[in-house]
Amino acid sequence: MENEAALHAWFCHEVLPLERALTSFIRRNWRIADDVTDLRQDIYERALAGARGALPANTRAYLFTVARNHLINQAKRGQVVSIELVSDMSSFDNEFDRFGAERQLSAREELRRTQQGLDQLPPRCRQVVWLRKVEGLSTRETAERLGITVDTVEKQITQGMRALVDFMLGGSGKIRRPLDPRRRSRNDVS
Repeated sequence: MENEAALHAWFCHEVLPLERALTSFIRRNWRIADDVTDLRQDIYERALAGARGALPANTRAYLFTVARNHLINQAKRGQVVSIELVSDMSSFDNEFDRFGAERQLSAREELRRTQQGLDQLPPRCRQVVWLRKVEGLSTRETAERLGITVDTVEKQITQGMRALVDFMLGGSGKIRRPLDPRRRSRNDVS
């Protein structure tokens, strides 16, 4: 009972005064405005559950870490993680993470490199990769949206992802199409 009273006092005196900042954080990092109140309540529940064992030394850092992790988990459950959401959340200042700055720089560099690799793809291939991997559309939905066949989407995604991986690993990122068997047989005959 004594622990519950201490937990209640901690929540009222240290967590609730952060409500305005927490609400602003959620609004900045979540696209659906109607979800803000529910998300805030979920974050409060998780913060209380985690603090039952021991009250955190830095309430603000603890609360915003819980919030960030909850928003990331919610985005993952939605099966689509927007590049904008990830880049916005990477700007969150995590005070107690010693390696936070290094991780942020590395993640931002990877994001920039990915964007450069996408920009190098031919326009149609770029559209297919974007719709499938960033927006999370199915192969059929992508084909319908672009007015192409499912086979074309599958070929474009395969070629685009190979080129993107090549670029991310330091290669040129150029699309390498398989040789046409008719051309090969003509060259072999000569």
